[in-house]
Amino acid sequence: MRDFTRKTVLTAAMCGLMVPVAAQDRVEATVQADVVSQYIWRGQDLGGVSVQPTLGVSYKGLSLSAWGSVGLANSADTKEFDLTLSYKVGGLNIGVTDYWFNTPDERYFNYSAHSTSHVFEANVGYDFGPLAVQWYTNFAGNDGANDSGERAYSSYFELSAPFSLAGCDWLAAVGAVPYATDFYADAGGFAVTNVSLKAAKDIRVTDSFSLPLFASVAANPSSGRAYFVAGFTLRP
Repeated sequence: MRDFTRKTVLTAAMCGLMVPVAAQDRVEATVQADVVSQYIWRGQDLGGVSVQPTLGVSYKGLSLSAWGSVGLANSADTKEFDLTLSYKVGGLNIGVTDYWFNTPDERYFNYSAHSTSHVFEANVGYDFGPLAVQWYTNFAGNDGANDSGERAYSSYFELSAPFSLAGCDWLAAVGAVPYATDFYADAGGFAVTNVSLKAAKDIRVTDSFSLPLFASVAANPSSGRAYFVAGFTLRP
């Protein structure tokens, strides 16, 4: 799962939004790690201080990335390992993500329908420039249930708008769950679960090294909760 901090590579997060990047004529690699004060994903609290590494390769719009999260302060926090395959052409992007968590089963290679810790999600989105829209739907794995106790095919959609102000890069986002699922807490039907605003700025440390810092204010109107997250990114 991805909050906005992850989206520095894919969004943006992936994050927790996957923002398309321009196609390139050579293979490019991404190696980095975010350190965040709290892991907030689509309006849900998944843990405290965490380190979130990213490893990815991309070529001509096709990208394959691995992303993870582990709590630094509390060993009981969510442990996560995700693999995403995505493709972008023009403003259109599509992708498939295999999310893995350490519950309900810590075995990574358990894909049994009734005990797996994997969740498989498909997404499609379009970046119009001043506004981007993304839709995500779980199609297999440890999905949530609807009010009838059946597989919910849990979904989430988000609108986001980037802009620059006062020397910072900003991203405003609003996300919602369209129908009932217990995969997203407090979503008994249509529910706005994420309203967020993030600012990011590179802080120059030396002539050859800058430290990207970011801070985000987020609220979940459905649960009545609000969060303030800060962090930084380490990359070569």
